[in-house]
Amino acid sequence: MTVLVGYLPNPLGEATLRAGVEESRRRSEPLVVLNMSRDDVLVDARRAPADDLARVERDVAELGVDVEVVQVAEGSDPAEVILAEAAGRGASVVVIGLRHRTAVGKLILGSVAQRVLLDARCPVLAVKEERP
Repeated sequence: MTVLVGYLPNPLGEATLRAGVEESRRRSEPLVVLNMSRDDVLVDARRAPADDLARVERDVAELGVDVEVVQVAEGSDPAEVILAEAAGRGASVVVIGLRHRTAVGKLILGSVAQRVLLDARCPVLAVKEERP
C-alpha cells in the first residue's frame, strides 16, 4: 500500500505534500508524489521543473519517509492519471489539493478534485491551501 499525493508546484501543492507526508508517517507506508502535465497545451504551470521535484524528493527523504517522485508527461486528463496511478499502485489513500472555484468555472472546466473524490476506489484526503 502507498500514499499517493497529487503535487503541483505552488503553495497548495506544498500544503498537499505536507499532508501526504503526515499521512505516510501515520500509516507507515511509502509516499508517491505524482506530478503531471497536460500534453494538449504548450505551457502548463502544473508541470514541476526537475529541480523542484529533486528538492521534493530530497526534503521528504530527509524526513525519513520512503518516497518516489513520478512525473507523467503525457495525458490530457489529470483526474484519469491520478485515478490510474492510485489503482495501479494499490494506494491506501490519495491526497489532493482543493481550491475554490466558481460554479461557472466548474461547469466550463470541470473539476479534477471532484472526479477524484467521486471515482477513487480508496479514501481521498482533500487539502486546502493554508492561509496566513
